[in-house]
Amino acid sequence: MSKVIAIANQKGGVGKTTTTVNLVASLAAMRRKILMIDMDPQGNATTGFGIDKHDQNPALHDVLLGRVPAADILYEIPETNIAVLPGTPDLTVAEVGLMQREQREFRLKMALQPLVSDYDFILVDCPPSLNMLTVNALVAADGVVIPMQCEYYALEGLSALVNTIDEISASANPGLKIMGLIRTMYDPRSNLSRDVSDQLQSHFKDRLYATSIPRNIRLAEAPSHGLPVLNYDKNSRGALAYLALAAEMLRKDSHAEVGGSAW
Repeated sequence: MSKVIAIANQKGGVGKTTTTVNLVASLAAMRRKILMIDMDPQGNATTGFGIDKHDQNPALHDVLLGRVPAADILYEIPETNIAVLPGTPDLTVAEVGLMQREQREFRLKMALQPLVSDYDFILVDCPPSLNMLTVNALVAADGVVIPMQCEYYALEGLSALVNTIDEISASANPGLKIMGLIRTMYDPRSNLSRDVSDQLQSHFKDRLYATSIPRNIRLAEAPSHGLPVLNYDKNSRGALAYLALAAEMLRKDSHAEVGGSAW
C-alpha cells in the first residue's frame, strides 16, 4: 500500500531538501518505486536530480490549479525507480491562485489520486514556510517526516509545525501523524547537539529516528552535480547515513502495517 510522506519544516536550512532527495534515492535503491513531488518554488529538489526547473511547461502549478493532470508533467529518472513532479518558481503563482479556488487545501490530494497506487512511496518536499503549498502537502500525506538541526531555535520552531499538523489532523486529514524526526547536520561532539537530541528523545520517544545525518562535504557537493549523494559518492558518510535511515523507515513502516505503533 502506497504511503504519501510530507518532508516538512518551516525553518529553512535544516536539510529538508537534502533529506527528500537522498531518501528518494535510497528507497529506490532498495527496490521501491518512488514518486518525488517538489512543492518548493525554489525547485532545489528538482535540480537535485539534474532536472532543469526553468524548462518545465506545463508544470506543477498548472496541476494544482486544475489545468493539466499530474501524469502530464511526470519526469522519469532514467535507469531508476524514480519519477518526479518538478517544482518551478511558478509555484508562487499557484499559492496565490489557490486562495481563490474551491477545496484549495485538497488540490494536491485530488491530483495524486490517479497516480498514488503506482508507487510504494510518494515523498513531498515542502516549502520552508507554513503556507498553502505546505498545507496541500499535509492534507495529501499519510505522515510527516521532520528534518531538524539540534540547535535551540530549531526546537522553538518545531512547536508551530506540530500545532499545524494537529490542526490539519483535527479537520482536513484525520489520519495525519508525525512519522518521525530526523537529526540533520548532527555533531555528537557538540554539547548543544546532545542536549537538544536528549530533549527530542524525551518528548518524541520512538518517533525520533535512531539514525542521524552527519555533516558531510559529499552531501553538500552532490546537488551541484545534479545527483543524490548515493550516485555521487556511494561510500561517503552521508550516503551511508541516508541508506541506514531508509532502512529504518522501512522497518518501522513494516512494523506499523502488522499492528505495531510506529505511527
